[in-house]
Amino acid sequence: MSARRSLVWLGLTPEPEQELPAAVAALRTPAAGRPPADLVTAERRRVERLVLRGTQRAWLRYLREVTDLVVEAATHPAIDPGPALLAGEVVLDHHRMLIGLPGAAYARTAPQRHDLERALARLRESRRPAPFGHFESRSTV
Repeated sequence: MSARRSLVWLGLTPEPEQELPAAVAALRTPAAGRPPADLVTAERRRVERLVLRGTQRAWLRYLREVTDLVVEAATHPAIDPGPALLAGEVVLDHHRMLIGLPGAAYARTAPQRHDLERALARLRESRRPAPFGHFESRSTV
């Protein structure tokens, strides 16, 4: 490891490395329902490698992938929104905290924050029950 390599990004929050592997594995295999354990393990190892040996740039590329998965899930209302909501909220919180770090990461992730905010709004809306009195007419006239 280079003495010049900045590690300040590692101090943001442990939530992404703790919560993303299972949620991301579920987003990568939406039809499977609960993701297979080997996919969760593989995702956990990937995150671990990024945290232990990666760079901030590589970490942000991974979070861009997660953002894309969340945005994609928000366009498919039949898919369980739970994993996408969890992953989206974790990444959005992470990206908001970048404002406190030196460098341009906060500015570079602005489009992702915007995409995540829109996707999360759609996902939350998909979880809301229909308002009272709202139903489809089934008249046989």
